[in-house]
Amino acid sequence: MAFDDRYLAFMGMAPRRIPHWEHWSCPDAETFLTGIDYYEHPRRCREKLRELYPELNLPIPASDDPIERPELDLRGRSSTTDEQGRRHVRWGANMTGHWDWGERFHTREQVLAFSPLEQGDFTDIPVVESRDYSDEERLYEQWRAHFPAEHGDRAPEGSTAMISFYNTMFMWPLLTFGWELFLQTCLDPGFARIMDEFAEINRRVFRCFARLPVNFVLCHDDIVNSRGLICSPAWMRRYIYPRYEEFWGMLRAAGKQVLFMTDGRADPIADDVMACGARGIITEPYTDFKAIARRWENCFLAGEGDNRVLMSDDPDAIERMVRSMVATAHITGGYMMCVGNHIPWNVPPTAIKRYLDLSRELAHR
Repeated sequence: MAFDDRYLAFMGMAPRRIPHWEHWSCPDAETFLTGIDYYEHPRRCREKLRELYPELNLPIPASDDPIERPELDLRGRSSTTDEQGRRHVRWGANMTGHWDWGERFHTREQVLAFSPLEQGDFTDIPVVESRDYSDEERLYEQWRAHFPAEHGDRAPEGSTAMISFYNTMFMWPLLTFGWELFLQTCLDPGFARIMDEFAEINRRVFRCFARLPVNFVLCHDDIVNSRGLICSPAWMRRYIYPRYEEFWGMLRAAGKQVLFMTDGRADPIADDVMACGARGIITEPYTDFKAIARRWENCFLAGEGDNRVLMSDDPDAIERMVRSMVATAHITGGYMMCVGNHIPWNVPPTAIKRYLDLSRELAHR
């Protein structure tokens, strides 16, 4: 059976053509690459882009109705402030939201008195994964409805069928309480109960995932920033890694593979994450990808490309970057081309074209 390149890369099986996994938010590049105005004809533009660069695997909009151009473009500014005094900046074809995580909590006492299990229903609480976790079977049925009935609890062999979860463990308290209160309370002995309760919610989640017809589960937790770990190794080994090992063990027993995603510099956590059962890591270019590739044979890796290099629009620098990425791909059979710190709206389209064309020319084994 011939499997597609993405599946082979996820599994560390060294496809000849190294596939892409790009974080894409640059409408102007789509217009530049296709000659079709993204805002006037979003569907036609994306269809043409898929024809020209199928390796991007970008979704096709359902409608070709025109999209309103970003307000910031029309004003000729890069940011704006709303009526509440909150700042917004350009993002893709629109603007960013604002940091509202933890708005309902104001004191340490409120945090330490909170019971995630008693709450159960997070539908109206902004935690990214805002849904009702109080009924596991109903939760499973909601996820199961997105997959073909005939597949039972296993995706076809070689399928890249995947489900993702943003709050693998660390994001739960961070998003529920907000940065400041999380950092003020995470060392309190009373925080252990809260983490135990979030873990019980996630047991329900991962038991559901183990029953779904997927071959891959993308688990996200931003446990590092660009300088490294946010919390100490001791804290991580108490509250985070044992839960990863438990949850991912459920998935692996059901024949699923785990791909782990985090922002930042993944070097301090890579060995722990891999030892917990991840097939590999998608992260950002602050990470030493070659070092991880050498330590973990044929692991999955993505995110080594750097938008700071693309922003330079320097042909030589972009070629050096692509050649370095391909060199990493020759260390691990699980490599994917990926600009890990995103391809946002202000990256020069000429640089993006050069990156894609060089990847097409050089990214093969």
